[in-house]
Amino acid sequence: MYQFLLFDLDGTLTESGEGILKSVQYALAKMGITPPEKKELLPFIGPPLIDSFTGLFRMSREEGKKAVAFYRERFSKTGIFENKLYPHVIEMLSDLKKSGFSMATASSKPEPFVRTILDHFGMTPYFDEVVGATFDGRISDKVSVIAEALRRTHTEHQRDAVLMIGDKPYDVLGARQLGIDCAAVSYGYGTREELEAVHPLYIADSVPALAAFLLSRKKARTATQQS
Repeated sequence: MYQFLLFDLDGTLTESGEGILKSVQYALAKMGITPPEKKELLPFIGPPLIDSFTGLFRMSREEGKKAVAFYRERFSKTGIFENKLYPHVIEMLSDLKKSGFSMATASSKPEPFVRTILDHFGMTPYFDEVVGATFDGRISDKVSVIAEALRRTHTEHQRDAVLMIGDKPYDVLGARQLGIDCAAVSYGYGTREELEAVHPLYIADSVPALAAFLLSRKKARTATQQS
């Protein structure tokens, strides 16, 4: 059924909250705002940063852009490496690749940062395309990121063969808006309750559970083709 997998990064492949939230705190301090505790900044993980700065802290668009610049000032040097893989991610990617899946990232993080993280953790060889947001904001929200991934993987007309995998409701909703199914993971930064409310195809509570689900779909498709 599915041949192409689009992976979110933060909260799906990597546990990146530490670096993101510390960089948000840094940006807020530079903007003259006393930073809240990290747990209060969790909504920053995933959506475009400028939307979070303007929406959560009532900044103007120009102030939001300035805050994003401060964020990147710290994140690009330090925060990007305050990060770790979820257990069994490399094993999962290797098994999926061996089984014949084509894979790409579809992250709202700027693409150069995505590439750096994939390289740092040895994930790059498993992906056929690396797709992320652009620094200029042209590609930033999940819908535009997924649309770009479809374009680069030449799957615009094979949407029933594409599956998005992410940890937040907007991953599910963004994929649905483009006519793509989405499997969700509850071990990331979205809660199971939030995910259940948007009805993804499947919710995995761990990386091995996600891998088992994806590989079972592949085996079912292969069996159907051979029968």
